[in-house]
Amino acid sequence: MNLKLVVWRQEKATKDRGVGKFEEIEARNVRPEMSILEMLDVVNDQLIREGRRPIEFDSDCREGICGSCSLVINGQAHGPRQGATTCQVYMRSFRDGETIVLEPWRAAAFPVIKDLVVDRLAFDRIIAAGGYTGAKTSKHADANAFLIPKPSADLAMDYASCIGCGACVAACPNASASLFTAAKIAQMAMLPQGAPMREERVKRMVAQMDREGFGNCTNIGECRAACPKEISFDAIATMRREYLRATLKSEWPAPNQAKESGSG
Repeated sequence: MNLKLVVWRQEKATKDRGVGKFEEIEARNVRPEMSILEMLDVVNDQLIREGRRPIEFDSDCREGICGSCSLVINGQAHGPRQGATTCQVYMRSFRDGETIVLEPWRAAAFPVIKDLVVDRLAFDRIIAAGGYTGAKTSKHADANAFLIPKPSADLAMDYASCIGCGACVAACPNASASLFTAAKIAQMAMLPQGAPMREERVKRMVAQMDREGFGNCTNIGECRAACPKEISFDAIATMRREYLRATLKSEWPAPNQAKESGSG
């Protein structure tokens, strides 16, 4: 297969994408069984032999686990295959002679570092703001110490499958991080281990999400369609319930305070 790539090229890190531009690159002798990342490896070898700068892109596991291989392919986050990461998209999905447009994630909160590589540390800061259990570390607890209903355990596992790739942000017209943040909040809300920091966690994580400059969720649903792990849209509803619960609980007086103030 021979293909034409239209690739975003940007040499310096900045939120201003005016410093970059699209560049046309010929991809020659591409095999259908190659993944799109393997195709880029071949193209980079070709560019190096020609004395040109190779295309910068992120990758690690190449097994759909780490989420680092984040690309917008022909306008779709992670490409044409639903429920898959970029590294799980194979060249047999394209036709010989086709033009493929490759871009980095489209979001101000994910500044471009170089070419197709973006800075996704905003996600790490959201997790650090409140994504922990608050459980004490000591002697290992018995496996049956916490009895968790299977539906709750299964749902928590579904939310925990989020790999933090950022496709939800890239696909959302508002560049909202609600699905990612909701998955991390809902995961812990389903389990008794998440109870100690329940209210503080959701308030801190939502506040940090807003500070990072992500947009608001308007229930469009593009995040769910682009998510390679197909995280349920219900996670966002769970996050909103948790946030409302935490807000009301912090504003409502405790029983002793209510008695002292004379309220019924």
